[in-house]
Amino acid sequence: MRIAVLGVGLIGGSIGLAVRHRLGAAVIGFDPDPLTLRRALEREALDRAAESLIDAVAGAEAIFCAAPVGALPRVVAGAIAASGADTVVTDVGSTKRGLLDATSGLDGYARFIGGHPLAGAETAGVEESRDDLFDGARWYLTPTGHSDGMLFDRLHGLIAGLGARPQAIDAAAHDREMAQVSHLPHVVANVLASAAAAESFPDGGSRPVEVGRSFRDAIRVAGANPPIWADIYSSNSEALATEVDATIEGLREAVALIRTGDTDALGAWQSTARDDRRRMLEADHSSAPLVELRVAVQNRPGTVAEIALALGRAGVNIEDMSLFPAADRRTGAISLWIAGEPEAGRAAAVVAGLGHTVAPVPSADS
Repeated sequence: MRIAVLGVGLIGGSIGLAVRHRLGAAVIGFDPDPLTLRRALEREALDRAAESLIDAVAGAEAIFCAAPVGALPRVVAGAIAASGADTVVTDVGSTKRGLLDATSGLDGYARFIGGHPLAGAETAGVEESRDDLFDGARWYLTPTGHSDGMLFDRLHGLIAGLGARPQAIDAAAHDREMAQVSHLPHVVANVLASAAAAESFPDGGSRPVEVGRSFRDAIRVAGANPPIWADIYSSNSEALATEVDATIEGLREAVALIRTGDTDALGAWQSTARDDRRRMLEADHSSAPLVELRVAVQNRPGTVAEIALALGRAGVNIEDMSLFPAADRRTGAISLWIAGEPEAGRAAAVVAGLGHTVAPVPSADS
């Protein structure tokens, strides 16, 4: 298998390392910065450095576009145009709707499936890449009704092979969610860091800033990679602005509550936040035994994306999947592996609600 990586910074380099070490595939990389390419080779994130995008994608079965968000429409379009009819093209950008809109009219658009791994670090550059960066990480995929089902299956399997947990999600829902849980924390960290610095150095002085661990944790991502984050803020501006407004309103409510001095009410507020945090962090079913569901489907465009997105909206994750086209190519079957009996039951109900026939497959221990 041959994989192309376009852009070999932290994420692209980590994809290259994981693909080489875990999947045993050849990785060809391209980056507009020759020094970055040289470092990627030294890091052994690539088997070969290509001289151009066209050179990199030639003969590739999958292409990962790991360029900055602002450059992705151009890179993805180039990858689609230069690659073969059986090549799946994806990206790793943290905003999706604008990119899908920009590529939707291209020939070969059905081969592009947007992606976003929820993995990274405060550090940047291929020197910091590692093959375990995606272990256990959610990796969102944003197929559409035009997406090629067989290529979605291939990409889903590749990403699972890197150690990540792929999940389908609608592009607009993805951007709203990222605005809330990823982009907003960066905005808040920037504001907190600047406000504290202004208070500590009102006249540009040099008095040491004494901060505790909680504050250091809160501003950990402040000012991270300005060019990258400027693109992210711009590409998701409406959803992010909505979340900032909601946070401002929440802070106004907190101010009103704090000014009451009501310790009972303040304690209840703190307890609610604690419970909300625990509920979010504990919502993980990945350790449950996998249950296989076999779905009989008609072979029509968009079926796989329809099922994957419906399960994603229902909060059910597909841990693994396989497609089995019938000989006549008019019908087929999809095997879905879901973590845990309760989740598998919910998945079966969702898929049946779409009009498909679903049957559980007995395990070997049954």
